[in-house]
Amino acid sequence: MDGLTHPRDLEAWHRWQLGRQPLARRVRRVAGVLAEIARPSRRPGGVVVTRGGTGPVRLLVVLDATSPTSLAALLRPLGHLPLGDVAVVSRDAVKPLLPPWVWRESQGVAHEDLPRLASGAPAVLSVGHFLPLGAAARTAVTDPSRFVTVQHGLLTPHAPPLAEGTTLLAWSAGDADFWRSGRDDVSAHVVGSQLLWDAADHPATPDPAAPPVFLGQLHSAELGRETAERAAEEFCRTHGARYRPHPSETDRRSRATHARWEAEGIVLDRSGTPLRELGAPVASVFSTGVLEAAAAGLPSGVFLPDPPSWVAGFWSRYGLRPWDERPTPSPERPATEPSRAAATVLEGMMGR
Repeated sequence: MDGLTHPRDLEAWHRWQLGRQPLARRVRRVAGVLAEIARPSRRPGGVVVTRGGTGPVRLLVVLDATSPTSLAALLRPLGHLPLGDVAVVSRDAVKPLLPPWVWRESQGVAHEDLPRLASGAPAVLSVGHFLPLGAAARTAVTDPSRFVTVQHGLLTPHAPPLAEGTTLLAWSAGDADFWRSGRDDVSAHVVGSQLLWDAADHPATPDPAAPPVFLGQLHSAELGRETAERAAEEFCRTHGARYRPHPSETDRRSRATHARWEAEGIVLDRSGTPLRELGAPVASVFSTGVLEAAAAGLPSGVFLPDPPSWVAGFWSRYGLRPWDERPTPSPERPATEPSRAAATVLEGMMGR
């Protein structure tokens, strides 16, 4: 079946994900949790609650991470909604990231504030229930369909399963079917990708003289570090490409790999300059950035010698073309801006 490895069982997915991490990272993860509990200066589960008004919350946005993909998926729809009805729960302050409004911030505790807000809000927006804040919010809702899961990246078979009964906002009908994996308890609306819309809205100017940039994925649990290292190293040596580390590549082994590559002549791009401004061709194994670059008009492609079947299927599903073929075409642009389409669905739920 063309779908998820774990279509329903979140605990099995967590076990798989933890098992794919290096032992040192697993030890640090447990130690970090224990340290937070023991630290007297911080309350366990501390969150920031940002309110857009003083009345009943009609939409609760649960922000587990502030990655560009999460911000585009979760916060951009707010620009099309009545902000006085909105509350955002996050680990850190996010007011500068929100649409202009009279926002009020307060310190809270996840196990107190999330259940209170989620139980009463007609709509709860999250990237899923596989991260702590999303999980707490999902547990608190009485009607599972009020928990809205918005897609924020490309989907591999190893993506976390959807919460039971969730309302899904998907990038495409194909993504909705893939993520549901035959389940009939999940309702889906196709809204498109705000990330790809923004990329197409701000096209790049390709620089014919710029060497390719290979987007790193050494952190990827799906691929395996050895495979990711071999692909990146071979591509950079063969094509004179620069390697752009993923922001998660901060562990000791990744840093050692970076240092070895630099000593051997591979150039690392740590500039943080947006890809559109570099104007360079973009490659990776299965990064969303390849499709984002294609949407911006940059030559882009994927690379992995002898890819496993799931990688080849992933490439085919998203129209990603191998590097030695024609460049990946820009994805089809929806008629309505995705954030506006998502807001239309949410506003309908908020009015119930």
